[in-house]
Amino acid sequence: MEIRNIAIIAHVDHGKTTLTDALLRQTGVAGEGVSMDSNTLEQERGITIYSKNAAIFYKGTKINIVDTPGHADFGSEVERVLRSIDSVLLVVDAQEGPMPQTRFVLKKSLELGLKPIVIVNKIDKAAADPAQCVEQVFELFLELGANDEQANFPVVYANGREGIAKLKLADESKDLTPLLDTILSHVKSASSDELSARPLRFQPFNLAYDNFLGRLAVGRAVEGVIKQNENVFIKKPNGEERSGKLAKIFTFRGLERVETAEASAGDVVLVAGLPDIYIGETITTDSKAEPLPAIAIDEPTIALNFLVNNSPFAGREGKFVTSRQIREYLERELEVNVGLKIDFGSSDSFRVCGRGEFHIAILLENMRRAGYELQVSQPVVIIREENGKKLEPFEEVIIDTPDEFQGIAIERLGARGFVLSGVSRRGDNARLSFEGPTRGLLGYRSQFIIDTKGDGILSSRVLGFYPYAGEIKKRATGSLVSMADGKALGYSLWGLQERGTLYINPGTEVYAGMVIGNTSKGDEMYVNPTKGKQLTNVRSKASDEAIDLTPPYELTIERGLEIMSNDEYLEITPQSVRLRKQLLTELDRARARKN
Repeated sequence: MEIRNIAIIAHVDHGKTTLTDALLRQTGVAGEGVSMDSNTLEQERGITIYSKNAAIFYKGTKINIVDTPGHADFGSEVERVLRSIDSVLLVVDAQEGPMPQTRFVLKKSLELGLKPIVIVNKIDKAAADPAQCVEQVFELFLELGANDEQANFPVVYANGREGIAKLKLADESKDLTPLLDTILSHVKSASSDELSARPLRFQPFNLAYDNFLGRLAVGRAVEGVIKQNENVFIKKPNGEERSGKLAKIFTFRGLERVETAEASAGDVVLVAGLPDIYIGETITTDSKAEPLPAIAIDEPTIALNFLVNNSPFAGREGKFVTSRQIREYLERELEVNVGLKIDFGSSDSFRVCGRGEFHIAILLENMRRAGYELQVSQPVVIIREENGKKLEPFEEVIIDTPDEFQGIAIERLGARGFVLSGVSRRGDNARLSFEGPTRGLLGYRSQFIIDTKGDGILSSRVLGFYPYAGEIKKRATGSLVSMADGKALGYSLWGLQERGTLYINPGTEVYAGMVIGNTSKGDEMYVNPTKGKQLTNVRSKASDEAIDLTPPYELTIERGLEIMSNDEYLEITPQSVRLRKQLLTELDRARARKN
């Protein structure tokens, strides 16, 4: 059977997974309601976080599909997949056109010599402009240095939600057959007798875990035939070698794993039996075979400390609270999450480096759902030194906003070290392009939502490390810090809400040193949220005023990482997210300031 290997790449929310789900349904390998986004977090947030494999069968050909994340923070998931496939389906929203992550994933694909198929998706949108979208994609190809063959890309127009594809907008279509035919005619076959006759060379691009089989490796058999119960050599890119034995081999049918005795060159398979296998290593039957080129991953851009929770409420909700348990989880995560780097130097504090705030937030969300309790410090950007020069990560930011809000967006980002690099019109909206240091973007997203009244869209991607941009002055927001233990009362919060924004509801348990809100004036303020109303037997109109509380700005992990100060910790437990001062008492903080 012939094999084609493709990956679906796009900016976040341009419809990759919806299109993949439609392909699975049309080819009969998945029923209604089955989705590639099987992870609970993915379903809740409506985005793809982890790359996943599926296989469909069409006209006697097996098509292996890898669905990749669209969010820039999970770029490492995309990078390692592209080495194992032969073409990419570049999905672009017909209304929005190319966005920052479109540029990122396309650049990686072109550098590897892949020839993309462009899918202009969501052609049913009221403001869709497919012709302009194709023109913008073509300009992007040329800008990224595509060769003539790559720039001569086929275009398919699609409505993934309805499961329709067409080669021309005027064509009639009832399914995705035009897209499937385009894949067969433009993607080269991954299988051949010549490749299968060579010694085995297999490279994992993803890892998984099974309670019965242990560590699993997903990868492509680049050459040779991979067989069950076969003795193999595992080679690192630097030439180091060790031996192992393949216990089981699985291929994919739809989203299901199907056990098989062997698989030929070109197929994407899952292998078990190698407990110490890592991404990018080469599995071979010939000890003299050259290891395949290493899978390069872009460097992390932000860092923060993970610590054991030592707040007054520590251990109340978490099942796993010790430094040993947190270390074990992070060590397991490091095996499959290649975008992370962790320094385990200290016994009770671990420095975790990731690709962005969202990347770290998803890790923390998974930990709390698994029963872990911990606290983290404020994220800071990673500063590097090369040839005596100080370098920091820079990002490209693209903002789509109604005209009335473009002035405030330019002003805010300008104050944070960003330079406006381009302005274009899209109906009643303006598209603004900026470039500036990642440092300036930390903590801005929540402010952006307020500034644009929720009507703006902000996207970003890391450009690389550039010379340090100097000091950036952000508007300091002080904290409302509780100076008492107990339950917060509505009467007290009613008086405090005039001072700023509250993070808690009445009835929330608080402790001295816990941050319950922020101040509008920018000065730290110590308050008592547990103070009740003085009760007397004298009634008057003034004393019986109705308590009218504004709903609080409830903390999530992402919000907490954005708004916390450098002298605060974000306390994360299975049921709660709290902000607290590192030093809980006012006396300790005063002593620290003197020192």
